[in-house]
Amino acid sequence: MSVERKEVGPRMSQIVIHGDTVYLAGVVAHQNAGKSVTEQTREILATIERYLTEAGTDKAKLLSANIWLTDMATFGEMNAVWDAWVAKGEPPARATVESRLAGDYLVEIMVVAAR
Repeated sequence: MSVERKEVGPRMSQIVIHGDTVYLAGVVAHQNAGKSVTEQTREILATIERYLTEAGTDKAKLLSANIWLTDMATFGEMNAVWDAWVAKGEPPARATVESRLAGDYLVEIMVVAAR
């Protein structure tokens, strides 16, 4: 089975497709770095949607999501954006943890989806 890579950089590929499974690298909010968790989460989820479309799938086919927050006190703020975005009746398996992130990023999200 072949492996297809998209948005390939020197360190990582943003999208990797193996068979009918799509893996996204962690996504952060480049334009909204330093802004609120709400603004960063909105940007991240829009980017994830774009990457999923590029890979031939969509958010209704999410299998799993890993979410990193710099402060668990912002869990509810992130969830408000996530809950409005995730496909109704199609939520993925998900884990959310607190972690230090690079720069001014407050949120990072990584997903796996079926095609």
